[in-house]
Amino acid sequence: MYVAANVRRIRLKRDMTQEALAEAADLHLTFIQRIEAGRVNPSVGVLVQLADALEVSPGILLRPATMPEVKRGRPRKAPE
Repeated sequence: MYVAANVRRIRLKRDMTQEALAEAADLHLTFIQRIEAGRVNPSVGVLVQLADALEVSPGILLRPATMPEVKRGRPRKAPE
């Protein structure tokens, strides 16, 4: 779960979409989504690819962290 929380936090801090991270790390978008959801544990090689794409050291992705609250669904439309 630490990797998932850290990847998401750093990606958002860098103002990257999941698509942009997938492209930069040369990984499939659905794999990035599964990593961020905590449904898969990436290999060391994938950790290095993610760290390079996020411009951090791989150890940063392994630091203790908590998952942010996930807001499900689409955002509500602003009143016109």
